[in-house]
Amino acid sequence: MRIPLQFLPAFRAAAQLQSLRAAASLLNLTPSAISQQISALEQQLGFALFERQGRRVLLNAAGKIFLQSVDAALDGLEAGARAARAGESAGADTVLRLTVVPSFAQRWLLPRIGHWRERHPNIRLSIEATQQSRDLQSQDLHAGIRFGNGHWQGLEAEMLSDLDLPLLVVGSPHAAHRLKDYTAEQIAREPLLGDPLVWQRWLDAAGIKGKVVPVASFAETGLMLQAAEHDLGLALARGVYTVDALVNGNLVQVSQVIARHDVRQRYYLVYPPALRNWAPLLHLRAWLFEELQESRKQMVAMGIMPESLS
Repeated sequence: MRIPLQFLPAFRAAAQLQSLRAAASLLNLTPSAISQQISALEQQLGFALFERQGRRVLLNAAGKIFLQSVDAALDGLEAGARAARAGESAGADTVLRLTVVPSFAQRWLLPRIGHWRERHPNIRLSIEATQQSRDLQSQDLHAGIRFGNGHWQGLEAEMLSDLDLPLLVVGSPHAAHRLKDYTAEQIAREPLLGDPLVWQRWLDAAGIKGKVVPVASFAETGLMLQAAEHDLGLALARGVYTVDALVNGNLVQVSQVIARHDVRQRYYLVYPPALRNWAPLLHLRAWLFEELQESRKQMVAMGIMPESLS
């Protein structure tokens, strides 16, 4: 069977909008042209796709099944066009557009951009920091670094690291000096920053009964760690966010009690399947793994991550 591909956009628009007029407006055609294309498609397939209800057009059972394949086919063609466009632009000034969780961008990725430029001077990273799961296809983005369970529709996801597992209590050097002989119970009575539910995990790990009422909470881990660096309280954060500040002395670990984060949540590199073998993305993937491995080694050397997790 030869399916007339040129009629598929009209079919999908009408199916999604349930209106020939709305589909015509979206595709800059007339309602009559949309109707003719759908009729031609149905004639070629040999069965109806819609039920007409006044001005509305609703998919029948066969139409709903067919729409799933059409969505996958058209999305695949769009992804392929993006991959081809990306490949065409490869050369002296390739731009790799990346969306990243803000705290990850601020506390880990940006301090390492110099390493990337040294390794790949001809591939420029364009970084958008956002908590939102941006639609890579519609936003013309090549890849993203997301935190979650690894399942995002239409994207391939590769787990980057388990560096998020250790949750460390950190504070400013002044706070660490003042609290150096404090027990976990005493630390729990200090001004604490962040999510009370996360702090509850630390209390449980320390064997302390009670509830935590932090003096401030933050939408971004990066802001919370800045507050801790300014001696506004103690923060409980993932090791991946604190490793650089611990190395340069801006933060100090103030308790040997380490909690664990939700093991179902990890950092993932996500990208459209059509870009799987795109050279700049392969370079980014390899570089991320290398840099994360170096961070892992630093954490082990500082004693904030057991050898068993390295």
